[in-house]
Amino acid sequence: MVFSMTGYGQSAKEIGGYKISIEMKSVNHRYSEIVLRLPREWANLEDRLRRIVQGRIRRGRVDVFINKEHVGETACAVDVNMQVVDAYMQAANQLSEKYGLSGEIEVMDVLRLPDAVTVSEKTTWSEEQLIACLEDGLTEALEGLCQMRTVEGAHLAQDTKERVARLEVIHGELVEWAPVVVTDYRAKLKQRLEQLSEQHLTFDDTKFGMEVALFAERSNIDEELTRLDSHFQQFKKLLESEEPIGRKLDFLIQEMNRETNTIGSKANHLEIVNRVVEMKAELEKIREQIANME
Repeated sequence: MVFSMTGYGQSAKEIGGYKISIEMKSVNHRYSEIVLRLPREWANLEDRLRRIVQGRIRRGRVDVFINKEHVGETACAVDVNMQVVDAYMQAANQLSEKYGLSGEIEVMDVLRLPDAVTVSEKTTWSEEQLIACLEDGLTEALEGLCQMRTVEGAHLAQDTKERVARLEVIHGELVEWAPVVVTDYRAKLKQRLEQLSEQHLTFDDTKFGMEVALFAERSNIDEELTRLDSHFQQFKKLLESEEPIGRKLDFLIQEMNRETNTIGSKANHLEIVNRVVEMKAELEKIREQIANME
């Protein structure tokens, strides 16, 4: 089964007066890269959450956004740092004694002092409950992401299969034209030599035969056509595989391009050159499609 590297998923969960929203998006990437962005106080859970994603996504870049927001009343705790307040008061007394400053320090003045007071939200959940909530939300978003990657992958696979079928048709035409190359060359060469013989030049059957034989050897594309057919069969087999196939298909496309270029350089024949151009165009379209396959 073919999976695309492009997808999107989301989920929303509530816990203790908070709404936790999770969004995931994936794009093509040469390797596997999981990037999580979550509240700082949950940073210790990052590796645990990343492993969940890695269990389903084996190639591509995945960005995971985890946010929390209030959806109801939340209890708060206010703590006074007495050591900090004592330090402020001692500094105030020193200033008063040294410079003769006067003035009373009110309670509100103390509350406004930096680091004198810390306000924290009281959570009503345990760490186990938070982990369960995050894992459930991540799994739900991941499921949506994978479903989109599966649907998109099916479209990519179908389009690629149709293009490979077209390549096989062109390959069959090349097989038919391959023997004609030498025949046409022999006829044209003989016609040219006969024209030259009218100018009192000697026609040598032996040299003529050697020249045709050398051309047949240089223009032979049987091996390239055989390897191309093998590549087509491997390509179609990989499309049915359950493993990530993007990089393997990319390698096969490179090999197909190499064989096609060799055929074009060997066969000095217009019909074959035209089909080589058409085959290269199809290979480029396939290469663009498999660039987004997992």
